[in-house]
Amino acid sequence: MLIGDVARRSGVSARMLRHYESLGLVRPTGRTGSGYREYSDEDIRRIFHIESLRSLGLSLREVGRALDDPGFAPAELVQDLVRRTRERIAAETELLTRLRRIGAAEPTGWEDVLRTVALLQALGSKSAGTRQRAALSVTEEAPLPVEALVEAVLNESDPNVAGALRWALARAGEEGAALLAEGLGSPAAEVRKRAVLSLAEIPDDGATALLRDALAHPDAAVRRYAALALGTRGVADAIPALVALALGETEEMKETKETEEPEGAGGTKVTGGTNDVGAADAADALSALASDPALADRIATGLVDRLARAAAGPSARRRLVQTLADIPGPTASRALTALSRDEDRAVALTARYVLGLREGR
Repeated sequence: MLIGDVARRSGVSARMLRHYESLGLVRPTGRTGSGYREYSDEDIRRIFHIESLRSLGLSLREVGRALDDPGFAPAELVQDLVRRTRERIAAETELLTRLRRIGAAEPTGWEDVLRTVALLQALGSKSAGTRQRAALSVTEEAPLPVEALVEAVLNESDPNVAGALRWALARAGEEGAALLAEGLGSPAAEVRKRAVLSLAEIPDDGATALLRDALAHPDAAVRRYAALALGTRGVADAIPALVALALGETEEMKETKETEEPEGAGGTKVTGGTNDVGAADAADALSALASDPALADRIATGLVDRLARAAAGPSARRRLVQTLADIPGPTASRALTALSRDEDRAVALTARYVLGLREGR
């Protein structure tokens, strides 16, 4: 069969067949009387073998070894092909993600495209300063795809960069909150924490709804952060969790003390650019909620009842006094009066002092 016929039947161009011949991969068995290449059935079968191996990603050199070396073992080469294919897929996936994000930024010209590419590269920089500057440069006039911001904030370990990213994300609105919801379901505790901290800085109703749902989250840390955030927003649903946290006798705190670095007697240290999370933070949130007269007695009752059920020691009773100090209403005053007669001298003196302030003495 002449080279033209072989090219038509095999789908391999005559030029490529000549290239195969120059490499010694396949040589036509003979020549016609006019000097044209003539391929036998065995030659054509070898051409199909070459194309089959090339379809797996083998180089022409590797194809030659596979066909001509009797001792060639394919297992190692196949594993190498698997690795190379995975790397190629990862690179292509990264490119696809970048292109989608550029498209989401709705560029109006190539300058917008180049600016978005530069920001995305800066967010992926190894330099914390570069990442922080990229986050702070995001504005309404120079937006960045929300998906990229969410990915960055969920993976950011530097507290200063994380703060800048949360600031940028808070300006993005409800779309950011919806994407952060996926972070709450992450198997990594650090990612869940970053997700709830970011939601806490997004002021819209969508974020508030997600924080409400997070009050029932299986992760104790997520529940605490959600309760503190909701307390500052005036959401009464957070009161039970805040009461428990303010008294420092919760299972949530016990679950995490071994994994979070202590920060004095008032609470536990939390990385990621937030204030220490503990009894004082919960007390502040309850005080803010208690500015609503309809909630003040509910909060005071919850504090007293919780403490009574826990049969708490002097340190918890002292926290109760400190929390009640900023809760108005008769229920709080009655509780402070009872505590002014506490067997622990420090508890009693603190309660009397607070009562004096409340009564204007």
